[in-house]
Amino acid sequence: MNALNLDVTTLSDGGQTADAIAAKLVDFLDGAQRSLDLALYDIRLPGTVGDAVRGALEGAVARGVAVRLLYNVPGVWKVPVPPPPSTRPELLETLPCEVRGIAGQPDLMHHKYVVRDGERVATGSANWTVDSWTRQENIICLLRSPALAAAYAQDFSDLWSRSKVEGSGRFDTAADGGVRPWFTPGRGRRLSQRIATAMGEATRRIRIASPVITAGPILGTLAEVASEGRLDLAGVVDATQVAQVVRQWRENGNATWKLPSLERVMADDRVHGKRSTPWRPDSLHDFMHAKVTVCDDTVFLGSFNLSRSGEENAENVLEIASPQLADRLATWIDGIRARYPDVVIEPGRAARPPAR
Repeated sequence: MNALNLDVTTLSDGGQTADAIAAKLVDFLDGAQRSLDLALYDIRLPGTVGDAVRGALEGAVARGVAVRLLYNVPGVWKVPVPPPPSTRPELLETLPCEVRGIAGQPDLMHHKYVVRDGERVATGSANWTVDSWTRQENIICLLRSPALAAAYAQDFSDLWSRSKVEGSGRFDTAADGGVRPWFTPGRGRRLSQRIATAMGEATRRIRIASPVITAGPILGTLAEVASEGRLDLAGVVDATQVAQVVRQWRENGNATWKLPSLERVMADDRVHGKRSTPWRPDSLHDFMHAKVTVCDDTVFLGSFNLSRSGEENAENVLEIASPQLADRLATWIDGIRARYPDVVIEPGRAARPPAR
């Protein structure tokens, strides 16, 4: 792990400033000597924070770095999660670099990664917005590995050249230093199955931080593990978004078969939830936004919600074999879970977020 210079930063609601996160990412951008490829779902950084990031990109271009930026173009929003982006394309187009939008319907360009010089990667769950950096639970991961960076560069090149989500990420990857990258939608179903397999093979603990849990293989495995009661299972979700998903299931009837499994996982005070502010363009975006799963000593982190839609979006995940990081992130998830009450799904009704 040390060989990769793996640097994982955890964010909590109110636990850090936007200036501090901007400084970390600006430092990463400032180190570029040849190239910067940015694939960012949501970018909205007004004021001095945005000035700092813009200055880093302008500085990179000025010193001859090839800079390309991909972003998700919002469409007509029909799904409750993830919330739509707040990117303003007209502002991005003023940057002195190549900028390209990818239509975000029906499947989202949901990445949050940067590839630097074909050697380093910044990734995680955090969008590049002030609320993401200050009012949401998130993860930012920096690493150095030409092999892993090459996989991210391959994914970026495909998205850039074809300007569409469909078919991207359709390649296999290898691990380097105990870290393996995954990309969806090309390997979306395999990723869900891989996480479900790790859950099923766990012997001591499973910890989850995900806005929702709806991917069939994962939900089914978790329900089985919860019923068996053979290991320590706990997690945290976004209660508001879970309520929206359950309501949608009951309205359209297409996924009601998942409800018993979700209810089983949520039972017995295992999973707590943050009652975030319902999304509106001008509202506070304080979602429980982290996407981390710990299975014994293996960590899965990235942009991937444990959801069916996540399998179809353009997402990325790092599978990391590290007892130390697994211990640290399991403790972090437990700390977030302790901040919020139990999630209750009442029979015949939508999920009820806990009172504030």
